[in-house]
Amino acid sequence: MPMFNPKATALVLIDLQNGIVANPQLAPRDGPAVVAAGKLAAEAFRAAGAPVVLVNVGFARDYVDMPSQAVDQRMPLPTTGLPEEWSMLVEGLEKTGDIRVLKRHWGAFHGTDLDLHLRRRGVDTIVLGGISTNFGVESTARSAWEHGYHVVIVEDLCAGPSAEAHDFAFSTIFPRIARVVRSADITFPPV
Repeated sequence: MPMFNPKATALVLIDLQNGIVANPQLAPRDGPAVVAAGKLAAEAFRAAGAPVVLVNVGFARDYVDMPSQAVDQRMPLPTTGLPEEWSMLVEGLEKTGDIRVLKRHWGAFHGTDLDLHLRRRGVDTIVLGGISTNFGVESTARSAWEHGYHVVIVEDLCAGPSAEAHDFAFSTIFPRIARVVRSADITFPPV
């Protein structure tokens, strides 16, 4: 794996927030393991002078801003709205200088200013991780590829709804739109 140019590469972490990280049905690793790996990756990017983008999803208490298309299976939600802390990033993840993006869909590009943040900083490569592999990460990866970015997806920075679903994305979908790596593969030139 070649070294990444910190001036043209950004780390984008998807939905490492209280309400999603706490999901007990994540695989092949749990939410706290993804957060720990994400924190290490973010520190490496910051030390190299590369942007760190933290994306979280959130909705109004009455869900008026949530997608409402007819689907066969909708996520069960409390009628009183999600608790305020559900959308908050996990403690200790965000540092001064990080870019924050709030999304209201699975993917981080639709309806947000993510593309603007990246292009104005000269970023042409995004390194992705987060929860959930098959929803937020995959949707963001597909859109990034369609926007012309070089996409790198870090397997040990992701978890999905099941090991089988996670593995399917990494063996079948991601190699067609991205490079698949482990966090140990990410290196920058010495500062």
